Amino acid sequence: MAELQQRPRVPKRIATVLINSLKGGVVPRVGLPYITVGREAEISALLRDLDIVADGGASFRFVVGRYGSGKSFLLQTIRNHAMGKNFVVADADLSPERRLQGTKGQGLATYRELVRNLSTRTRPEGGALTLVLDRWIAGVQSEVAASSVLPGDPRFDEEVRSRIFAVINDLREMVHGFDFARLLAAYYQAHVEGDDETKAYVTKWFRGEYRTKTEAKSELGVTCIITDDDWYDYVKLLARFLVGAGYAGLVVLVDELVNLYKIPHAIARQYNYEKILTMYNDALQGRAEHLGVIMSGTPQCVEDRRRGLYSYEALRSRLTQGRFGREGMVDLLAPVIRLQPLTHEELLVLVEKLADIHAGLFGYARTLTEDDLIEFLQLELGRVGADSHITPREVIRDFIEMLDIMWQDSSVTVAGLLGSAEFKHAEPEPQDDGTGIAPGYAEFTI
Repeated sequence: MAELQQRPRVPKRIATVLINSLKGGVVPRVGLPYITVGREAEISALLRDLDIVADGGASFRFVVGRYGSGKSFLLQTIRNHAMGKNFVVADADLSPERRLQGTKGQGLATYRELVRNLSTRTRPEGGALTLVLDRWIAGVQSEVAASSVLPGDPRFDEEVRSRIFAVINDLREMVHGFDFARLLAAYYQAHVEGDDETKAYVTKWFRGEYRTKTEAKSELGVTCIITDDDWYDYVKLLARFLVGAGYAGLVVLVDELVNLYKIPHAIARQYNYEKILTMYNDALQGRAEHLGVIMSGTPQCVEDRRRGLYSYEALRSRLTQGRFGREGMVDLLAPVIRLQPLTHEELLVLVEKLADIHAGLFGYARTLTEDDLIEFLQLELGRVGADSHITPREVIRDFIEMLDIMWQDSSVTVAGLLGSAEFKHAEPEPQDDGTGIAPGYAEFTI
């Protein structure tokens, strides 16, 4: 009981998001520290990557696991950690309309989604592009004021402009850097003059929303736009700029890699895999700075040699496990992190946390005992094929459904619900293994 009292109280707004998201089978974007269980080694490995990015390097990782195994959860956890360490984070889910490369603007659509979801510690819900640009200018003004050159002094504007253009000029040497710097200068000039219309046009340009060069020229006087072919170059420019704006760097999270695997045309898939190879090589060969990329997908979409990443020989030779990894040793410094199943002890801690959050959200005293939780997990993990098919997503969804039923119907008891024929229908048939206990039950120990 003392242990329960020491647990942090979850605000109702966050508890609502947690319960509703998890029951719906999606990863919540807030409140993850309240339910994070296990994955310490994987999180530590990815946090080391953040240190590399903050030091001016680049990183590229793949997180691989079955549907519902916790890939998206791990990405969202790293997202929260990165924002807490003063990184800007951009995330996007791939889909048939959003790829890394395409003939109908699918690559640009992914860029737009990344910029739309641009998030910082003070704007974690996304849409932080304007905030980042304004903070950059305000930060330079504060630095100048702190150096005893105050607003109103004739030297103030000159010093601010000098520092602003020092950041801008640092970008000109990069691919498309001249165009990028020119738009930054236009944003700063519009900020000084109070020209909100031009600021909106520049923001529109950075979001990749100009469809033609003619449109960009009429509104901004520039003939360059971000396109399906070069959007990744602008991501690298953005990462470099963010450091000059006072951030630690840029972290890009790309989920649902399986949508590339599903592309029906082999040539289109190869073009997308070639884009991944370019990004991977840039990170490992030092051609990108202050940029971290994490992509997640299923084992099949990575390892299938007919349609997956391994069908592209240059990627297969870089990502395939070595002999020692195949013999069961886990290398968390490798480019591919393969998620291991949560242990039974970790699942028990997880459902206990969820039981507390559910009770706090709906205002009742938790009555489920540890024995009840163990019995629930025994039944879940004792299903036929549970070893190879059941994932944390299914366990969590069933558990929250059970909690909801018990809260809505006070006559339902734990023993009655867990012992009902409806709940036990997937229980494996007892096998003659000499123990008299079904394998799923024998394996669950605390």
